[in-house]
Amino acid sequence: MPDLPSQEHADQQQIRLILAALQDGVILIEPDQRISWANKAALRMHGVHEVAELGATVSEYRGRFELRYRNRHRLPEGAYPMERVMAGEAFDEVVVEVAPAGENETLWTHRIRSLVLNDPAGVPNCLVLILNDETERFDAEERFEAAFSANPAPAVILRLSDHRHIKVNRGFLEMTGYAEEQVVGRSAYEIDVLEGAARREFAVERLQQGRTIPQMEALLQLPGGGEKRVVVAGQPIEVGGTDCMLFTFVDIEPHKRAEEALRRSENSFDVAFRLSPAPTFLALRAGCRLLQANTAFVRESGYPEAELVGKWTGELGLWADPAAGRELERRLEVDGAVRDFALQLRTRAGDLLDVLLSAEAVSMGEGSCVLVVAQNVAEHRRTEMEIASAIEAVLRDTSWFSRMVLEKLAKLRRPDALDGTMTAELADLPPRGRDVLALVCRGMADPSIAHKLGISRNTVRNHITALYRRTGVRTRAALVVWARERGFTGGPPPKVPGPTKD
Repeated sequence: MPDLPSQEHADQQQIRLILAALQDGVILIEPDQRISWANKAALRMHGVHEVAELGATVSEYRGRFELRYRNRHRLPEGAYPMERVMAGEAFDEVVVEVAPAGENETLWTHRIRSLVLNDPAGVPNCLVLILNDETERFDAEERFEAAFSANPAPAVILRLSDHRHIKVNRGFLEMTGYAEEQVVGRSAYEIDVLEGAARREFAVERLQQGRTIPQMEALLQLPGGGEKRVVVAGQPIEVGGTDCMLFTFVDIEPHKRAEEALRRSENSFDVAFRLSPAPTFLALRAGCRLLQANTAFVRESGYPEAELVGKWTGELGLWADPAAGRELERRLEVDGAVRDFALQLRTRAGDLLDVLLSAEAVSMGEGSCVLVVAQNVAEHRRTEMEIASAIEAVLRDTSWFSRMVLEKLAKLRRPDALDGTMTAELADLPPRGRDVLALVCRGMADPSIAHKLGISRNTVRNHITALYRRTGVRTRAALVVWARERGFTGGPPPKVPGPTKD
């Protein structure tokens, strides 16, 4: 008849059944160093399926698995948790990294505590290691550490139990000028990130409660004196099982400086806009709704500014020719710019003004806009017509009106024509430009000039456009007048008198 199992053996069987169902890993070690049993959780934490794969004894376990501290240093002989419990040492918590022997990469992180089971006589008869798998938590903390350190957004972490800063990232150090040792370990009273906060009492109350602190402006005191205005916010987090508060910051001084620069720029624009002698208005690029009108435009159009602002040009009937107005607005919306667009503008009294409109796209608070300048050309055209008529009358018969006479008339009209700035202006003209100007002054058309100089008509037009730009005139007649006033004869420019010696 076989022996019945002892009561002690039955008790161990019951204990093992209970331990097998635990989520924590459990390893039972006999006083003679034999590893007698492990539940599935403990086997899974070592990447094995059978107890034998852990090793038959503590020594074999040491040979199969390499344990390191969190600083990556390998545990020395006698420091393995199994060895410590065999030596009679009790411990509540030891955190180690575990990897199969010979592998450098850590596969698991265990938090281990010990338990000693004694027999009725008080002699240890079973040693127990209880393991918690902390791999995911510590991996997450490592990822958080890496992200926290690399994040350019300034941040510090405050431990809630004693209100001391335990971490600071480079972004905060660069923003404030602190060194890491000046922040880590210091209390919230030494480095008060909520100083000058718009709602400081509320923020301090939330901090003491460990609750989220919403964004608010605050003043950070800098290590070298002075202060920096920031937006600060606090978020409760857990770091290494400790309740903390993560403070993040936004440096708003660059934004404030940009706002101030924008304000000054807008003020300067407003002054220049108002004082400009040319009639000018600001309008939305799409649809041409007026946003602002300067004094000159109010005067020329006859509309009070209050009747212009907020109105569409169609509402005002500003364009005498609606089709031309639509074409102008289409070009403004598509291109954002026009140059010398000829148009008639209808005033409030119903009069028509001949204008040349030029516009350029600008960005304002309203969005995409255009700045439109209207040049009244009626008087200018009358003057040009009078000059052109006079020149045409003279050039009808040049047999008696010699070039010399024209030059003398110009000299009489402008006695300084051959001196100083006048002569210098002629000297600035390029040789080919002077050739084209001479032929223009003789009344030759573009085809004749091109044939005479052996160049293309397009090149002639380019030279004449360049002469307009240099002289500031807009027509050939005005160009002739400009040249005659300076005594231009078609030859090389006179020499500019130099300083005389005493």
